[in-house]
Amino acid sequence: MPANRLPIPLWPFGPYQALSLQVHELTVHGRNSEALALADRLEHVVDLLGDTRSVGMIRQGRLYALISLGRLHEALEEGERLLQMHRTSGARTGEAKILADTAEILIKLGLLDEGLHRLANATRLLESIPRGNVRYISAMSSVSEAARAAELYELADEVSAFAVESFTPGTDQRAAAELQRAELLLEWGLRLEHIGLTEEANVRFAKSVDLVRYWVQNHFHDAPLATVLYALGLVKIGAVEQALTLADSLVVPLRDNGHEHEARLAHLAYGIALRCTGRLREARREFLAADELAPLSPQRLIFQYELALLAAAEQPGDSTGALLNAVRAHARHLWRLRLERRSMLQQARRRVDLEATRASADRDAAQDALTGLGNRRQFDRQLDQIGDSAGSAVLLLVDIDRFKGINDHFSHIVGDRVLREIAAILRAHCRPEDVAVRLGGDEFALFLRTDLPAAARIGERIRDVVTARDWNQVAFGLRVTLSIGVAALGNGMDGRQLYDLADRNLYVAKRSGRDRVAA
Repeated sequence: MPANRLPIPLWPFGPYQALSLQVHELTVHGRNSEALALADRLEHVVDLLGDTRSVGMIRQGRLYALISLGRLHEALEEGERLLQMHRTSGARTGEAKILADTAEILIKLGLLDEGLHRLANATRLLESIPRGNVRYISAMSSVSEAARAAELYELADEVSAFAVESFTPGTDQRAAAELQRAELLLEWGLRLEHIGLTEEANVRFAKSVDLVRYWVQNHFHDAPLATVLYALGLVKIGAVEQALTLADSLVVPLRDNGHEHEARLAHLAYGIALRCTGRLREARREFLAADELAPLSPQRLIFQYELALLAAAEQPGDSTGALLNAVRAHARHLWRLRLERRSMLQQARRRVDLEATRASADRDAAQDALTGLGNRRQFDRQLDQIGDSAGSAVLLLVDIDRFKGINDHFSHIVGDRVLREIAAILRAHCRPEDVAVRLGGDEFALFLRTDLPAAARIGERIRDVVTARDWNQVAFGLRVTLSIGVAALGNGMDGRQLYDLADRNLYVAKRSGRDRVAA
């Protein structure tokens, strides 16, 4: 992971959070290979201990280590696993963060359309979530990194500035957010230099130095990224001798410790400082070393631009001048493409909004107005899709006993209240992958992803909750019970056969005296 990414876990803390945070600590300090090794050791142990929250945090740390090491295809596979975990758990903030993280990976892999579509999905999802908590800010941090990967610097800066201001000055979270923004500003400034906008570039260099100066001098001695960014910022604002001394002390230790991300920035800072002092051959060595460590083409453009400047200084003439002009023309072309990406993101956002509108309309059409559960249309859809789930799909048909008598004796208003109460109880017994629907009248259904014995136990718990409920609070003298038929999908069965079996079991429960479960 980029060492400046906000180290804030997205899962609520699990009992073994201290173990999972060790992985994040290693990535924060650029020790990504060690982070991967530790994640591989810890995940199995923590999973055996049953702490799924900490497993998620370990996988998140592995994802960031893989991104930082340039192992993007592996990172994408890890991101897809995390995305599924968040969607299954219903964690919208976590889903938004991983959408942005995988958007960053896709963009770096050259899959721009898909990456921008995920980035648009992430921003839309975050707009529906209350702002202010650390998980929201961490998700915004990932949005900033994805926008930066697409060279959408305006969006990235807006989001990273929000993250900085969201934290209390003097805290580690504020420091991490400031480092993220400082690196963004430096990269943005370097790209502005390429197209001749030096004044705008200098403004960003000065802001970057201001962001990291305090932490280098007072706080962040153990975070090499802060010192590297400081050295690069210093040389770009003209403090060449100070930058030269600082960068010279950084390069070898960073490479020896495997901090490749920080090392290539240190090589860059050292090379620029050497060129400014006329030590051109040594500067070339540093730029080539930085270029070798850069796995991604946008970063390589920065180093190749510096090499072209150096060549023009070493051997002034038509050939080196033509080379420099060619590099600048390429930089201007990429900048125009960057501007096109802003339009592509806007188009992606319009598609996402349209998809969300259609999905909302589809949900409304498949939702029961009284209870908020799925309706008969949703039930039929589930039956049609259930054929591939043999061994793990169970249907519960739920019927309110003597419901007509409730309506006749207590009124339809009370009857509607009973239906809503039953719906709430069914919903409370559903996991994210389960589906509760109202078939119509007093009939309900539950699609559960479990086996038959477990489903029968869930049915008994639902029946017990309904029986134990003080229905006098709804209407004096009211009593409500349920009859439930349970059936599991067997090999070779389709959805309609499953329904017929559950319906026969429901009839058995009714015929046997009601207020019971038949499986």
